[in-house]
Amino acid sequence: MARGPVLIDLEEDAGPSVADAPPVPDLGGTLPRGQAMQTATRIAARPPSRLGRWFLGLAAALTGAFASLAAWEVVTALIARNAVLGWGLAGLTGAFLAVLLLVILREIAAIGRLRKIDGIRQAADTALADQDLKAARAVAAQLTALYKGREDTRWGRERFAGLQGDQMDAPALLSLAGTELLGPLDALATRQVEAAARQVATVTALVPLALADVVAALAANLRMIRQISQIYGGRAGLLGNLRLARAVTAHLVATGAVAVGDDMLESVLGGSLLGRLSRRFGEGVVNGALTARVGVAAMEVCRPLPFATGKRPKVRDIIRSSLSGLFGGTKS
Repeated sequence: MARGPVLIDLEEDAGPSVADAPPVPDLGGTLPRGQAMQTATRIAARPPSRLGRWFLGLAAALTGAFASLAAWEVVTALIARNAVLGWGLAGLTGAFLAVLLLVILREIAAIGRLRKIDGIRQAADTALADQDLKAARAVAAQLTALYKGREDTRWGRERFAGLQGDQMDAPALLSLAGTELLGPLDALATRQVEAAARQVATVTALVPLALADVVAALAANLRMIRQISQIYGGRAGLLGNLRLARAVTAHLVATGAVAVGDDMLESVLGGSLLGRLSRRFGEGVVNGALTARVGVAAMEVCRPLPFATGKRPKVRDIIRSSLSGLFGGTKS
């Protein structure tokens, strides 16, 4: 029986079958673990050895001595050759030393302010442990004095002044102080944590250069810790910021908070299609989540009062708020 033209003859061999294709390799063992954030946190938390401190101290002393002698020789020689240029250089050197002295004094003042906040927090812990209302009132007075000149706490200070007389025990008084005086500051600090988490997640996902994600994560977290300290009144300088960063990261490493468990991967990557399909985007989301953990720890370290029961910011809420929609959405 004659047949017309046939475009595709289904009766003949149509080529290899889909069933004959090799299986897709199993990538279950390559889930993102936030390697950049874990590396950056361990670098920041690593304390210098005693030998390293001696080396840095002696190196700084020798460098300062040789620089001073060299500057003295240059200035005196130039004065002998040309008095005008020599005294001009001497004036510039004196101005530099004056600015250096001011920087040192500012660092000392910043460290002193951080110690003052640490003292308030330790006094609050003692008052809560001893159920000492008198000590709690002293802590509240110190906290009010600390924020006396800040306009963003004026409304809270006025409310606290009107309500503190009704509190008859230390936990209630300090809980009221934390809500009225520190509530607006907690909101500001939380927004800083969310911004840092978004930044770290974006840089990790979009910058494929080796070690660039580690450097970006370390810089973003140090800046976040400094900003949180300033929000709570710390005003940390360079040395103070390094001290805070070491305290925060040491706490994280000691408590295992930088570890990425399967429950965290499920909560962060569970609702993100890109996180499941792309390892790079998945690393970005996990690094952002770890940054949120660092931010909450920084709030606990920099806050003058401990968080009351149930008032501590939840890392999952920060992750959902900061990373939702960034890479396809996350879920809690």
